Parts: sequence; structure tokens; C-alpha cells
Amino acid sequence: METTEAPPPFVHRAPRGPETPFLFSVPHSGRFYPPDFMKRSRLSKTDLRLAEDAFVDTLMADMPAHGVTMLVATHARSYLDLNRAAYELDTEMFTPPLASQNHDTSYRVQAGLGVIPRLIAEGMPIYAAPLPAREAEKRITTVHAAYHQKLAQLLAAKRAQFPNVFLVDCHSMPSGSHLKSKRAEPDIILGDCWGKSCMRDFTSLAEQLFSETGLKVRRNVPYSGGYTTENYGKPETGVHALQIEINRALYMDEETYSPLPAFDAVKTALGKICAKLVIETLRNPITMANMQQAKAAE
Repeated sequence: METTEAPPPFVHRAPRGPETPFLFSVPHSGRFYPPDFMKRSRLSKTDLRLAEDAFVDTLMADMPAHGVTMLVATHARSYLDLNRAAYELDTEMFTPPLASQNHDTSYRVQAGLGVIPRLIAEGMPIYAAPLPAREAEKRITTVHAAYHQKLAQLLAAKRAQFPNVFLVDCHSMPSGSHLKSKRAEPDIILGDCWGKSCMRDFTSLAEQLFSETGLKVRRNVPYSGGYTTENYGKPETGVHALQIEINRALYMDEETYSPLPAFDAVKTALGKICAKLVIETLRNPITMANMQQAKAAE
């Protein structure tokens, strides 16, 4: 039976063994759909799950064994998107409308994909009627603010210990059924905001490690990074943020939202790759120090 009681806004998984400067965040795999939200939605839970990065938290669940800290969201992305800024709000979604001077009409908001999404996909509005204005403050205060305060706190604690820290923001993406050739479809997309959120050497290392296992890797297209990489990735201060998108067709049935028989094998493979990313990064501390100095000199 599904719980109707709201869980904490995040789960913090501390590293087991010696701590590393790595933090893996998973903002979109939350599976809690608040009852009040479901009553207001005109869509079924199956439709709402189209926005969910299903099972990504499970795919990455072994990373604390490699000294990685994890921060995992609990609430559904269709309820509140943690990879958006708190001010990315569509003011017209609420009654009375919110004061527009306090909010940003970014391209994501205009597309219906703000911090409180208006759409799941094109032609699929979530709500049948405007939301009470108080709903915006409630969701942002209780979930968004709490999650990002914890994320900032964890990064600051690591920054006090290590000259460079590495935030890996973990996501999944729908398979490219629209592509003419499946051979062109990437398995992994690495987003570093076109080299702005982390040094390209770090992205290149990740690309190399994924590619060595036969996975098809692409950089920044069409996912160059969201609010997390844009906001926290500041290589000149020693904070490197990289977004990883995993093709859902590798591990799950996208129609039934159930794991494929290959799920455990994919989890093991991804875990080994990410663990090697940690090991190889720590093995070359001089390179990482040079990366920081080079960025500061730009």
C-alpha cells in the first residue's frame, strides 16, 4: 500500500569508508505523489510518471560504498522540479497570479517546465484549474528550499576538506524513438554547460570511461545541464558539476515503468564506471589542481 504521509524532502546517504570529494545528487527519481496534488491533477499517475527519472536512485545506490555522498529527492518531479531555480515560476498558473517581478520567465518556464511544472509534455497539462497562490510557497519552502540547503551544506563541507569537489547530478532520459537511426541514439549524455560547470578534462574522463564499455556517449546535446549544474558548478572555486543522463531503454520498459531483465547488469556496469571515475580523479590530484588554476587564469 502506498503511503499518504509525506516523507522528508530528501534522503542523505553518507559515504561508507573514507570520504571522497564526490557528491552524487538524484533530483528526479522521487516517487511520492502527494494526495492533494493527485486530486488537483487532471492526469493519471502513469502519465505523471513520464517526468520521473525512474530507478536512477537505485542504479546509483552502491556509490556510498566508494566514498561518495548521495542526496536523493523523495517527491515527484511533476509535483516540484528540483533542477529549477525557486524563482522559475509561471505566475499565471496561480490564483491570484503571483507578483511577476519576483519570478523569472525563463525559456523553461515558457515551455511549461518551471519549478512547478505546468505540463508533463506537449499537449499534456497537469492541472484542470489554477492552483491556489499559497501552493507555490508551500512546495518551494518545504521541498525545494530544504533540498538545496542540504545540497549547498554538503558541498561546503566537502570544499572545506578538499581543494576540488565533484558534484555529479544523475538523471535519465526517454529513448530516442523519434530518431531515424537507432545507431545515432546516445546511451549517455554528459552535460557540463558547454565547459562552464566543470573543467573539460573531467568531462573527457567521464566520456572515456563510459565509452570504453561500449556505451554511446554525447556531450551537451540536447541536455547541457539544468539549474544544479548552472548554479553549483564553479570550477574557478574548485566546485565541478557534471550532469549525467542515462537512456531509459537500457534498463526499463518505458511503457510499463518496470525494470528490464538487464537492470541488475546495467546497475553493476554503471556502478563500476562511476567508481572508476572517482578513483581516476583522485589518482591525479595534480591534474585537478592544474585544472582549477587554468580556469582561474581564463
